[in-house]
Amino acid sequence: MLFPYWSDKARKTEVPDPIFTTTDCRYGSLLVAGSPNGLRAVELGDTQSQITDSFQSRFPLARHAPDHADCLRWLHAVLGLVEDPGMEFEVPLDLQGTDFQKRVWAALREIPPGTTITYQQLAADMDQPQAVRAVAGACAQNPLALVIPCHRVLRSDRGLSGYRWDPNRKAAILAYEKWWSGCTEPEQGLLYAL
Repeated sequence: MLFPYWSDKARKTEVPDPIFTTTDCRYGSLLVAGSPNGLRAVELGDTQSQITDSFQSRFPLARHAPDHADCLRWLHAVLGLVEDPGMEFEVPLDLQGTDFQKRVWAALREIPPGTTITYQQLAADMDQPQAVRAVAGACAQNPLALVIPCHRVLRSDRGLSGYRWDPNRKAAILAYEKWWSGCTEPEQGLLYAL
């Protein structure tokens, strides 16, 4: 059976309960979760237990499945993206959001590594220049850290603004991507300091 961690009832529902696994990466701890439909969540945190507790508080029926083939595939793909931000990400996504959020998330995936834009620029690029707050809200609801690179969006003054996975982590991701893209010399501290 392809998805033995989902019950028959879960497979029949539109949004089955996710399975997940965790590991550590250059940005701290990483959680990946998904369903038979694809990758649903990528979260970053300080410890694996912290992100697991946070995730399970929102998805109490989520199952830890570290040896499940899909979890391993999602984890391998996201870890590849951590090290090579420009790689083609070919894992199916199971995005849960409004049509507008999905449009914002698609637009975010078009921002190349090593570059940043403002929320105003993103709204204008989407032909929605009056929707800056809605765009920022969709960024804040991004369920897929790194895969949907909301970290590449800055305030109009080019400041970091908030980042649900820690503004210091956002700075570390941007610094690494800038180095990776050849825009800067390698620096000490490209790993997120735990």
